[in-house]
Order: sequence, then C-alpha cells, then structure tokens
Amino acid sequence: MKNIKLKVARIEQDLSQAELAKEVGVTRQTIGLIELGKYNPTLNLCLAICHRLGKTLDELFWQDPN
Repeated sequence: MKNIKLKVARIEQDLSQAELAKEVGVTRQTIGLIELGKYNPTLNLCLAICHRLGKTLDELFWQDPN
C-alpha cells in the first residue's frame, strides 16, 4: 500500500526524497520505496522520519485495516 501520507508530509516541508533521506540516514531510493509501499521501514527509521517531519507514527504510518 502506497504511503501517500509520508509523501504529502515530505512535500509540505519542501523536502525532496534525497534531502529527507540524507537527514534520516538512508538512501533516496529507500524513501522512494517506502512511499511506494515496497519497503517496510524499521521502527527506528519510522521514528526518525516522524521526528524530522514533525508528525506522529499514527499520522504517517498507521494503515486503516479497511
């Protein structure tokens, strides 16, 4: 499932995938794969992304079971 919430939050902060990746210590490809729903990030990476974007885990990574 695509992570549209992450992409929107990143764009709202005027960050490219490469910029966010550098700030959280991963590659641009990793951020791209997370946004596409093709990579399941570790909890530590989720927390780093949330901290940088000023969002909670629920806001960025919670998936509605419906």
